[in-house]
Amino acid sequence: MKAATVFKSWEFMLAVVLVLELLVLGMINPAFLNIENLLFSTSDFAHVIIAAIGLTLIIMTGGIDISGVSIMGLASIVLGLAFIAGVPIGFAVIIALGVGIAAGAFNGAVVANTDVNPLIVTLATLFLYAGIATGLPTLLDMLGFQAYGAGGFEAYQYEGITGLPKEFTWIGSGRIGWVPMPLVVALLLAAVATWVMLFTRFGRYLKLIGVSPAVAHFTGVPIKRTLVTVYAMNGFAVAVAGLVLTAYLGSARSDLGSEALLSIITAVVLGGSSIYGGQGSVIGTLLAGFVLGFMRQGLLALGISSDVVPVIIGLLLVGSVALRIGLAKLSTARANRAAFAAERLAVEGNGGRS
Repeated sequence: MKAATVFKSWEFMLAVVLVLELLVLGMINPAFLNIENLLFSTSDFAHVIIAAIGLTLIIMTGGIDISGVSIMGLASIVLGLAFIAGVPIGFAVIIALGVGIAAGAFNGAVVANTDVNPLIVTLATLFLYAGIATGLPTLLDMLGFQAYGAGGFEAYQYEGITGLPKEFTWIGSGRIGWVPMPLVVALLLAAVATWVMLFTRFGRYLKLIGVSPAVAHFTGVPIKRTLVTVYAMNGFAVAVAGLVLTAYLGSARSDLGSEALLSIITAVVLGGSSIYGGQGSVIGTLLAGFVLGFMRQGLLALGISSDVVPVIIGLLLVGSVALRIGLAKLSTARANRAAFAAERLAVEGNGGRS
């Protein structure tokens, strides 16, 4: 890629915005310029980045999945209940990830085999998975499963499940050098997702489906299988996000991550993904996640109420969408003018020779 193209890219603009944001916050609070503190603070919003990476792949196809925050809570409570039931923590993690994949695949199967808008489908499953996560402890008691303690599983219906082993909570509180494990997980997932999008046939399928499902169908793209797979991948990503957040907080809860939906969608859109499909960037999503995360922390450090922060993020989402649409129209207008100028020169040239 040419240097001029890099400097004109949306990702480069986000990188500049991130640097400027940190400089401004650093002038207000010098702690923001401490690299170790800066890296450690990413643990507060790494789960947003992880979930946004999975959603980026779905938006590439022109779809959307807003049920991810419920899958995060479902994966968290499944892990906690399995651990309480005596399942080794490693197997409990596998079960929780499997539940996330299954929930995502179910979303994909409905989207792929019906004409129902993905927003409607995942809005329904948003409430479905949240209800399952909340009612699962009672359901297990009704089915006769046993748990330690006189209250049964139902005792954990609204209370967080604590006492998780250190080998699991290390994922949320440990670090490699100065880099906290939640950030390590986010970066590894971003690297894998970038490779999938740029260097695999599956990544090309995602883009082609987003550009034109009809063209994708006639070129032999297995649309249904691809959609089920990408929604399952998103289910895996949000389940990972839920487990990372569970390890970070040291508590498994059915409502874990429920407040993150707006931030997740904003990170994807601000990262350069088109809501119409066919265009997306995992690197852009990663950078946008950092911009949003540090912005939230900076606003809170300035004493701005946590109730006001979502309003500012919502305005940022509206502004980013408007900016993307404006830039797209400007680019189209420039291309049309260039085409018109070329056509006029061709006509004038033919006239001069005659």
